[in-house]
Amino acid sequence: MLLSYFLSFGVFFVTALVVLVLFFFLYAKVTPYDDYRMIFTENNTASALGFGGAILGLCIPLYSALVNSISYVDFVTWAIIAMVIQLLFAFAMTRLRGKFSVETHINNGNIAVGILMALMSIAIGLLNAGSMSY
Repeated sequence: MLLSYFLSFGVFFVTALVVLVLFFFLYAKVTPYDDYRMIFTENNTASALGFGGAILGLCIPLYSALVNSISYVDFVTWAIIAMVIQLLFAFAMTRLRGKFSVETHINNGNIAVGILMALMSIAIGLLNAGSMSY
């Protein structure tokens, strides 16, 4: 019996990690700037904050799906929905133009905009998690 619990834990945990890794890849595709270059080469704090907030924004509804799902398929369904919502938010925010251009501000290393993106991503994650009605 203990082994089945451990295997169940492993399947759910590994699936959550796979979703998170997939998110790392897709987030970099939906943002119009190179997050990884900006973070790891240019030491762009604004980009790191925005990306970190997006990660937390995904992990909050992933957690909700993990603790509330009634089956593995239920969890995977909600995990994909959570990821899509977070990616749509990032896509929409990084396409704003003019003085609200997140892309321009992040490229310029504007930490205030990085913090705003992080907090907005976390807020979307909380709303996403709360909307997962069972």
